[in-house]
Amino acid sequence: MKNKNFISVGKILNFHGVRGEAKFGYSKNREEFLSKLKFVYICVDDEYKQFEIANIKFTPKSAIIKFKGIDSLNEIIKYKGAIVFAEEASVRENLEDDEFLIDELVGLNVYDGGERVGSVVGVSNNGASDLLSVKTNSKNVCLVPFVKAIVLSVDIKKKRIQINNIEGLLS
Repeated sequence: MKNKNFISVGKILNFHGVRGEAKFGYSKNREEFLSKLKFVYICVDDEYKQFEIANIKFTPKSAIIKFKGIDSLNEIIKYKGAIVFAEEASVRENLEDDEFLIDELVGLNVYDGGERVGSVVGVSNNGASDLLSVKTNSKNVCLVPFVKAIVLSVDIKKKRIQINNIEGLLS
């Protein structure tokens, strides 16, 4: 399947048991979204192959996923390490108003008041919150917690993030 926009939603970490289940790594706090997905895609030989989700069970650190039609260890093991994708439209429709795709945030300019203080070069998660990697005007890269007390607004169209630059945040 080609000509669709896909977004990574996780990775096949390993097989689980002998009945075709896989250990699935994903971004935390996405259980509700993932449980709504009916189909995911894995890129095989430059083609996105569609897989119907038969079942997904969440564990504290990952999930166990079962695809329809994959019923043995030999069938699932060949996808170990594969990135799992969903259609961009289904990802977007499940975002909350204050949620953004990483690709949307990278490259945005960061402002404190009216002054540009840097730009977003990456996004990560420390377990407690998402972190923006901001390359400052002085070329340092600082981690900025993506929390309401610090990130005041995000305007994707204007390519702008407004922050509350508390003392020591960007130094």
